[in-house]
Amino acid sequence: MIAATTAEAPALAALHAEAFPPAERWGADAIRLMLEMPGAFGLVLPGTGFVLARVAADEAEILTLAVVPAARRAGHGGALLVAAMAQAAARGAATMFLEVSAGNDAARALYAAAGFAEAGRRRRYYADGSDALVLRRGLIRPS
Repeated sequence: MIAATTAEAPALAALHAEAFPPAERWGADAIRLMLEMPGAFGLVLPGTGFVLARVAADEAEILTLAVVPAARRAGHGGALLVAAMAQAAARGAATMFLEVSAGNDAARALYAAAGFAEAGRRRRYYADGSDALVLRRGLIRPS
């Protein structure tokens, strides 16, 4: 796993396009802007997937987590998630949040297995009309 840089935005956008339906895909400019935000970071499994997150004060947020279909169900999403939580905790975050489509059963199972619990709901949030579930999990800061 390597740290993402803005120079990798086109490659990350290609991975995102493979992992998400057309209405939910992020382009290179969007990914570059996300990585340039204060407190933002990304972690990449080249050719497989990546996670973008950010830390503000003592809270962190997963902005996106993408794994290409051919690499799913092999633990890559979980590895990216664990690494992002560790990085966020090392940067001072005590809590991590994320949003997931209520209809994305595979992602919901991944997040539940990692200890995330529903903290809220955004009605009709996604382009397909599905709700976004806001999930939350406490982080353990390194000593």
